[in-house]
Amino acid sequence: MICSRFAAKGGHIVKQMHITETVLRDAQQSLIATRMPFEDFEAALDEMDKAGYHSIECWGGATFDSCLRYLNEDPWERLRKIKSHMKHTKLQMLLRGQNLLGYHHYSDDTVRRFVRKSVENGMDIIRIFDALNDLRNIEVAVDECMKAGGHAQGCICYTLSPIHNLEMFVSLGKQIEQMGCNSLCIKDMAGIMSPQECYDLVTALCEHIALPVYVHTHATTGLGYMTYLKAAEAGAAGIDCATSCFSGGTSQPATESLVYALTQMGYDCGVDTRTLSRVNDSFLPIKDKFAENGTFDPYVLSTKTDALLYQIPGGMLSNLVAQLKAQNAINRLDEVLAETPRVRADLGYPPLVTPLSQMVGVQATVNVLLGERYKNIGKEIKSYIRGEYGKAPGKIDPALAEKVLGGEAPMTGRFADTLAPEFDQAKAHLGSLARSEEDVLSYIAFPQQAEAYFQRRKETFTANYTFKEVG
Repeated sequence: MICSRFAAKGGHIVKQMHITETVLRDAQQSLIATRMPFEDFEAALDEMDKAGYHSIECWGGATFDSCLRYLNEDPWERLRKIKSHMKHTKLQMLLRGQNLLGYHHYSDDTVRRFVRKSVENGMDIIRIFDALNDLRNIEVAVDECMKAGGHAQGCICYTLSPIHNLEMFVSLGKQIEQMGCNSLCIKDMAGIMSPQECYDLVTALCEHIALPVYVHTHATTGLGYMTYLKAAEAGAAGIDCATSCFSGGTSQPATESLVYALTQMGYDCGVDTRTLSRVNDSFLPIKDKFAENGTFDPYVLSTKTDALLYQIPGGMLSNLVAQLKAQNAINRLDEVLAETPRVRADLGYPPLVTPLSQMVGVQATVNVLLGERYKNIGKEIKSYIRGEYGKAPGKIDPALAEKVLGGEAPMTGRFADTLAPEFDQAKAHLGSLARSEEDVLSYIAFPQQAEAYFQRRKETFTANYTFKEVG
């Protein structure tokens, strides 16, 4: 087994297990829609740095968008502030490959600029995935991450379908290794990977590649804890966990519980359990605040075994519920849940991860509410069928493809190759509103939200600035 984690300690062989703490990113994204401002958790950062985590996932995913859209924060400044507290612990982020942190592809120039600035502003490990497992869409980000001195972690998005199997996943693992990635992550965004499936996949990967294998899952279906234990037995290098008060449900399994169990099984997780307890104490009042204002809905903590049938991630399920409530059609949720896997099959079984999860969910909802399948096809679905998101894992339904393409062939090359650099035009548009290259990149990723934030920032600065006469 190539990638098992063992170390000599006091003359004995000790199995090691790295712990990545997700409370600052995926845990709060899954449970409170990424609404946690920096000021809420700043006081906990020094304690977190003492805990002994392998890394702290604190950026990427939806945090960038949320900072600009809801929290009135500069996401780059947030990253720098977190980094200033982390003297001993690596920072980690999630990047959507050629999509960066947005929902469509950007030019290679923008991807390289964004990745380099992420590392320069304090990021250590960049976990890079493509929603379709089309690894052409992560090559540029991986290359720039390594050139900038960061740790590039390539991802396999885990899903179940008639075409996804162990052989396919191992092939992806080999390609990730050949790409030069420093490590590999199995990303189970819906919490649907069973303990046995995890054991088999980690074992197979460890037999065929030399990269450390990390496992990411959610507690959504109730399988997460068992899946992590089997990942450890199979030789995984690390797992993603969340401090206990922000764990469970659509979040990750609890850090403290996994450390307790793994330690008894002979693993050295590298963390101090007393410090873990203090970290959790720091986040308890934050959880209580969001529970009191209604942001933390107990619904997200329930076990959802239906996800094993529909493969719908927790965040996607919450979005479907919100959409149907807005249409006064929540009574049709069961129909939408049943339609979702049918739409996914029509599209060639894409993994249900951002942005594909949102696209499939919206199309399923439209199909149900209009009473006719594909009477109205979303523009993102049309782009997907044209090949603009990458190569579909399986065959797209011929009738649906014909309806969109009209007999034309879908794109076979990489869509990013057709995109012109966005930076200079964005910089010219912003003018004095942009104070840095990072500002321009924020605007490229989220134009409306970033420009509105820059305008508020300018107005606040002007209002607070006092002009003094010289002499």
